Amino acid sequence: MSSPSGSPPVPGVVSRIAAGRPVRAVWLNELGALTFRIECGGDGTEYVKTGPGEFAAEADRLAWASRYTPVPRVLGYGSDWLHTAGLPGESAVHPHWVARPQQAARAIGAGLRMLHDRLPVASCPWVRTDFEDAPPVDRLVVCHGDACAPNTLIDADGRFCGHVDLGALGVADRWADLAVATLSLGWNYPGLREEDLLEAYGIEPDAIRIDYYRRSWQTPDHLGG
Repeated sequence: MSSPSGSPPVPGVVSRIAAGRPVRAVWLNELGALTFRIECGGDGTEYVKTGPGEFAAEADRLAWASRYTPVPRVLGYGSDWLHTAGLPGESAVHPHWVARPQQAARAIGAGLRMLHDRLPVASCPWVRTDFEDAPPVDRLVVCHGDACAPNTLIDADGRFCGHVDLGALGVADRWADLAVATLSLGWNYPGLREEDLLEAYGIEPDAIRIDYYRRSWQTPDHLGG
């Protein structure tokens, strides 16, 4: 996930939802989906994700997870768009937090621990089935599914305050999230110790599970959808 270059054209659905309010493109993911931010004045912000994606499935996951943990509220969706209300805080890769990498990493770790502790495995409708020949499960949790640093939000005091992009949420070993989260530190905060995130989560590194889930994450099939 990265900031889009230039000023991409605003799709008609985004213009319709914005209804004259200021709009700008803020995120581009590896599948080519663009997210637009709508400024709503005193009412905060809204976001519209457009392009390729399983937006009905993501809307269902957000609605379910919102009962237990801070995630965006769904305002509407279609076959190629998802409209959500903004949450307080900034992405962990906002320049303010990139300049404070250790604090950001600890917020990411604490946020994942909260997510894993709060979401109930027994009632989660989705199970990750894309892991073949995985190591024995350490702890089964409801995983975020895309636990890269940009998907954690941090408040002004440096604390976790929400997660976004839950389209791959589902039950799996917690290392499916932790391996990806620590991997993403190197992309966003070069030189930062992975242990900062794991210490905040409350766990020691597990080299075998980290290696397996990182390799699984980086396969072409996974990156393609």
